[in-house]
Amino acid sequence: MTLSTDIAVGEQLPELSIHGSPTFIVSTALATRDFQDVHHDRDLAQQRGSKDIFVNILTDTGLVQRFVTDWAGPRAVITSIKLRLGAPWYAYDTLTLRGTVTSYEDGLVAVAVVGKNSLGDHVTAQVTLTFTTSGDVE
Repeated sequence: MTLSTDIAVGEQLPELSIHGSPTFIVSTALATRDFQDVHHDRDLAQQRGSKDIFVNILTDTGLVQRFVTDWAGPRAVITSIKLRLGAPWYAYDTLTLRGTVTSYEDGLVAVAVVGKNSLGDHVTAQVTLTFTTSGDVE
């Protein structure tokens, strides 16, 4: 957990690597109610020109949020995520997320996040967060 007083511009977040097994890809697509066949049917994904099934954008958004809040701690509140996808994240590949604090001003922290896999940059994001001061969060 990060204390809001300990944050410095330029700080690097601890890396997070996630293996994209077929079970992970299918289950996260279903959990986000994304029933597009390219996320669960390898044959149809290949017929549509993909190498394999691939992770959906809702999963990417959730993983970027998890990456930042795991670092920031339970008092963190995400106020904005701006996300762009690049290379696909196919089954059996591993995504590694890295982040850097780019600003900390007026209680708002900005974090630049890049997720890379074997094909290159899969996701780039700008995340803004703040910290709650109420509640019994430990």
